[in-house]
Amino acid sequence: MTRKPYRDDPDWWKSSAIYQIYPRSFCDSNADGIGDIPGIISKLDYLADLGIGAIWLSPVYTSPMEDNGYDIADYRDIAPEFGTLADMDRLIAAAAQRRIGIVMDLVVNHTSSDHEWFAEARSSRESPKRDYYIWRDPAPDGGPPNTLRSYFGGSAWALDEATGQYYLHLFAPGQPDLNWENPDLRAEIYAMMNWWLDRGIAGFRMDVIDLIGKEPDRQILNNGPRLHDYLKEMHRETLAGRNVLAVGETWEATPEMGVLFSGRSSNELSMVFQFQHVTCFWGEAGKWDPKPFDLVVFKKALNDWQRALASDGWNSLFISNHDLPRAVSRYGDATDHWRESATALATVNHLMRGTPYVYQGEEIGMTNAGFTAIDQYRDVETLNHYEETVAAGGDPKAFLAGAAANGRDNARTPMQWTAAKNAGFTAGVPWIEVNANHATINVEAQIGDEKSVLAHYRTLIALRQSHKVISLGDYIPFLEDDPRLFVFERRLDDTRLVVVCNFSGEPTEFAVPPDLETSGECVVFNHTPRDRVAGTMHLAPWEAFAVLA
Repeated sequence: MTRKPYRDDPDWWKSSAIYQIYPRSFCDSNADGIGDIPGIISKLDYLADLGIGAIWLSPVYTSPMEDNGYDIADYRDIAPEFGTLADMDRLIAAAAQRRIGIVMDLVVNHTSSDHEWFAEARSSRESPKRDYYIWRDPAPDGGPPNTLRSYFGGSAWALDEATGQYYLHLFAPGQPDLNWENPDLRAEIYAMMNWWLDRGIAGFRMDVIDLIGKEPDRQILNNGPRLHDYLKEMHRETLAGRNVLAVGETWEATPEMGVLFSGRSSNELSMVFQFQHVTCFWGEAGKWDPKPFDLVVFKKALNDWQRALASDGWNSLFISNHDLPRAVSRYGDATDHWRESATALATVNHLMRGTPYVYQGEEIGMTNAGFTAIDQYRDVETLNHYEETVAAGGDPKAFLAGAAANGRDNARTPMQWTAAKNAGFTAGVPWIEVNANHATINVEAQIGDEKSVLAHYRTLIALRQSHKVISLGDYIPFLEDDPRLFVFERRLDDTRLVVVCNFSGEPTEFAVPPDLETSGECVVFNHTPRDRVAGTMHLAPWEAFAVLA
């Protein structure tokens, strides 16, 4: 089919799939072991063939890379290891020629401590930029002003000895938090956003955007009282009147909050990333203490959001990203039923109501890294928490088991293009180890295989573009308490799509509810095509299919 330009339709992102690229790990063009923008340009035809409508590009701005680019030193320039601003302009233009938009990662909760704003802010308490950041006097004992903790471990306050005050950093010390109460700061951010939008990008993914309304003295971090005021102002000053995507990362958002962010009259965002289907499997020690997968819990988290945004607002659909473990390793079966579980997960994710996101390598079923030693990791979060755990007398083996399951580097090993050395990612030494299974799991092995994970993703993305019942239809869940089956219907006018998935490694009997029975065209399947959903059905392990009627 002929794909429309992404700007033709004001809701273009409702029928599109978005592909996230982690530039450091995608494709290295110059053999320095680090992926780059020219490498991304070289793979645009692959992405166009996959059918995606936009690329969400993790940060490529100038940065000291303490947190792999999420610590920005210059919002209007490109890190040398990734290329140049001219390369960025070439990427935007080359992608647009293929009807693909570029969605930039907007990191405005904090900057790098190398940013010129922070250099000026810490030069003097009287600096005009001082109030761009959050400063507090020491506690009476000389320590931090309160007990706020960094998400990366330790206190969220760092002492600036030159000026005698502490600054807030909810992440690494090299990532000082911005003070959104300052109108001059907000004006600078909006000017920067417009600068990028004027260069032709298709929108922004907004990093930890629900933190910008924080009130640290009251220890309120997420969803502070002025958050929505700031987002409405941002929309008015940058997004209004432009046909662009705005998706916010909101770790603490509840279904009830969804419409506040993305409702038709909210004038804030297109949608948010919500993480209840992720955090519901974290234990008392958070991500480092993973709970076993429970399908009923998983379905409830997703179905609650589907219900909350059924008539207003919009959902983002994702099962992996640069901060999460590989989906087939976390939710599926990466050993005995790798292909079937990878395609089943994709079927459910892509056929729900919302915009699906594909994280690089997900479309070929890439798995967790398999790291066993701390020196294999590169992520500042993992390294800091490991050091803190060991210093506190904790069990390093238990921590490493948690990191092997949920650590962020699982998603950051290089993209597996071929079975050759370094998976075809680089001719040099990769910045992080390549997954050993690249010899069997790679793009080259799947590109011509109609039964591959890659082919399944291509089919799902094309279906969303071709059938409005997928992009716009109502979502009706069935068998919500069933521990093995994930079943739902999509309905738009007289069109129905029935989706059935066995979320287990065992053959499963499925007694079809009478009001779900249908027959029609099997538009996608990973085992046997079925054109009828009726009576008692016997499903193979991880079998998934959808019938359009």
